[in-house]
Amino acid sequence: MTTLRLISSMATKALLADLVALYEKQSPGVQVKVESVGGVDAAKRVQAGEPFDGVVLASNAIDKLMAEGHLVAGSRTDLVLSDVAVAVPAGQPLPDIASEAALKAAVLAAPTLGYSTGPSGVQLAKQFEAWGIAEQIAPKLVQAKPGVPVGALVAKGEVMLGFQQLSEMLGVAGITVVGPLPKAVQITTVFSGGISATCQQPQAMRDLLNFWHSAACDALKHQQGMAPA
Repeated sequence: MTTLRLISSMATKALLADLVALYEKQSPGVQVKVESVGGVDAAKRVQAGEPFDGVVLASNAIDKLMAEGHLVAGSRTDLVLSDVAVAVPAGQPLPDIASEAALKAAVLAAPTLGYSTGPSGVQLAKQFEAWGIAEQIAPKLVQAKPGVPVGALVAKGEVMLGFQQLSEMLGVAGITVVGPLPKAVQITTVFSGGISATCQQPQAMRDLLNFWHSAACDALKHQQGMAPA
């Protein structure tokens, strides 16, 4: 039995569970174990030399780890494109977010705003700055702790307007997904896989990433609110 150990961010946890099941079904003799944690923590553990066979993170984090020598050069495999969506507590009126102007108005009107520590949160903060409202809304911003989905804060009513990847909003009880950000300001994160420098079975890991990149996995990616990369 070949066992591959991977670490990933929370954004792809549900998707990877499905992809692992599909791969193990068509590859008898291979067992894949994925640990999903906050993306920042995942990168730190790889940088600390913790032995993994593979890593799945936002593409810029993969590139950084590769540049530092923690991942095998040239092993980056883009897997999915993930867009940001907006959610409100279940039962609350749905704000208009159909245009950039409408979204900005909704942000200004919301009593509390939730966002993540991940790449989408970083880009969202930049968007608030670009709109010139960063200082104005700072007192009502709530950043979810690493590994905690923004949807959980929305469900509890701790934030009234939450932003995170659609994949992390799907299936969260107690929230209503209003929809994706308008195209003009949509934040798309590419999630990629890479082979760890500590990997003892690089070919097996390469086969896994190639399969996950293939069209055989497209339907599962769409089901999880993402698109094939």
